[in-house]
Amino acid sequence: MSSRPPSRPPRLPGYEYEQLLGSGGFADVFLYRQVRPQRRVAIKVLLSTVLDESVRRLFDAEANVMAQMSTHPSIVTIHQAEVSDDHRPYIVMEYCPRPNYGLRFRRERITVAEALRVGVQIAGAVETAHRAGILHRDIKPANILVTDYSRPALTDFGISIATGQGDDVEDSQGMSIPWSPPEFFADPPRADVRSDVFSLAATVYSLLAGQTPFERRGQRNTASDLIQRIESQPLHPLERPDVPAELNRVLSVAMAKEQVGRYDTALAFGRGLQQVELSLSLPVTQMDVLDDRVTAAAHSDEDDELDMHTRIRKVATVDPESAGVTGPGTKRPLDPYAGIAPALGSPAGPGRASRPGGSSGTGDGPGSVESTMLRPVGAALGSPSTAPPHAGVGAGEEQRQEKPTTPVWPFVTLAAVLVVVIGVGASLGVRHFLVPEPAPIATTDINIATSKPDPPGEPTAIELQVITPGAGTETGMVRVTWEPPEGVTQEDHYRVRWKDMPENYADEFGVWQEVHGRNSIALPIPPQLPEPCVEVRTINPNGLASAPVEKCLSTG
Repeated sequence: MSSRPPSRPPRLPGYEYEQLLGSGGFADVFLYRQVRPQRRVAIKVLLSTVLDESVRRLFDAEANVMAQMSTHPSIVTIHQAEVSDDHRPYIVMEYCPRPNYGLRFRRERITVAEALRVGVQIAGAVETAHRAGILHRDIKPANILVTDYSRPALTDFGISIATGQGDDVEDSQGMSIPWSPPEFFADPPRADVRSDVFSLAATVYSLLAGQTPFERRGQRNTASDLIQRIESQPLHPLERPDVPAELNRVLSVAMAKEQVGRYDTALAFGRGLQQVELSLSLPVTQMDVLDDRVTAAAHSDEDDELDMHTRIRKVATVDPESAGVTGPGTKRPLDPYAGIAPALGSPAGPGRASRPGGSSGTGDGPGSVESTMLRPVGAALGSPSTAPPHAGVGAGEEQRQEKPTTPVWPFVTLAAVLVVVIGVGASLGVRHFLVPEPAPIATTDINIATSKPDPPGEPTAIELQVITPGAGTETGMVRVTWEPPEGVTQEDHYRVRWKDMPENYADEFGVWQEVHGRNSIALPIPPQLPEPCVEVRTINPNGLASAPVEKCLSTG
């Protein structure tokens, strides 16, 4: 979130303002309730102070790009784009209420299965954008929202460009350094589809590592430090025990320093993640790709007539067991060496194939059964018609009937009993004569007192700056800032709320707000209260909280 105070939410016909969702460099995002049809929507509003015409053009272009892409299930849906009465452009978007991955990856352990699923689904969205001629250029965890159905959705195409403009990038303004590829920092900057592949792989890496790929705990992590590591230092493999070597390899290929060493497309990267899912015996995530470039394919008489007339925009669902998109004639095995040597388990040559009619080997027809006929010992190898009927076979049967056979099972049972007895006796003897008695295990008193870890330090220098004063029942906004306590780390965060709210205000104003990675937050002011007080706590990774520090706001 930006450190500047948020702008005043505009009055929009047909929408009722609820709260601030976030702030960026050039715009704020507010939560509104749409009157007709009834639903909650996120509205991105350009700042009134932005006079740069190029920024306004980018804002309009973002609305057009997202509207073009928003039919994809993993891209945030756009409902409307207009200009408010105070001349601020705004975009009405789908509201995704669940915490985005920018908030989640630092505060919780994301499973390998979830990270793979998100990577595959967003790869389909990025591939769809690329096929429509759009580079995103700002893929990062915070730009992957989560819908009501727990589906990841890519947003913020604010600095996207056409794929043909990758060699003519003016600067890297607005790009997020921790997830940017090395070519973004070249002179001049460059970008192509493989740049988005790098950023998407860096995002998947962050979900699993709990930090950005080139961040080093206990070291400086300034912008220049990160850029230097991105350009020159190798990617450290993920050290989680549940991350397989196959996944580390896929990420290292996707994040190669040189663009030529990476996957050529987001589709290829997504397929690499699907292969990891297969190797882990996980359900394989489907990758949806919308392609406007696909020409009409020839159809047979068996195709449905209506189906032929509606295949204008081909939606391709990527199957991990095919080489590309699914469809008639596109299925082929995954084995990349099929053209060099037969696949494992396939017949080595035509001589191995079984023949109809039960024949085998090199014989043909019914006569080949001759090679499997049973003959008595000493019989001639001629034609079956030359041997006397039943000769030798009957005599052998009479001999077997005359000679009594001795059953074998008593000997097998006796041998098994002897093996068990000898084994048990040997184990007891070795244990008695050779294995020393184990040393007694040291114990401690059950009720011994243990030292409790110290809570974190308290925040200091709390300041309240009124952004927009409230009037009557109208809610104003205040920015709360504080100084971090001594010894605070990147793992610590803060909780902020209005203290001792009345019962009718408790759910709206008295709820703790989590603050990560910064020391300020904008809060709505409880209306019609004389001196509401804000309290701030420090929270460490163990969940221990400092004593609350409060500051009261004079509204008189």
